[in-house]
Amino acid sequence: MDPRLRTELWTSWASLLRSYAAAHGLNSRHHAVVEVGAEEITLRVASRWLRFTHEALDDSEGHRSSFNMQEDGTVKLNGIAEEMDLAAERLAREMMQSE
Repeated sequence: MDPRLRTELWTSWASLLRSYAAAHGLNSRHHAVVEVGAEEITLRVASRWLRFTHEALDDSEGHRSSFNMQEDGTVKLNGIAEEMDLAAERLAREMMQSE
């Protein structure tokens, strides 16, 4: 993948996570924090977290999944492709609802 496209998709992924976590936070007693770096994005809600790298998704419960961004704007979680915005919304919702 072209490094510029990878950077743009990475930035978009972080932005989507931040936006959806904020939206789901309106109906939650918790606040989400999204920490963004060039090699890692972490979504924190209370004591729970999701950490994304360009190859993996780790969570605070000790689970690890494969994670890849695709040139067509989808992400693959454990080999299953999903539209980037739908995946970000689902993950943010699950994080906000489970606390």
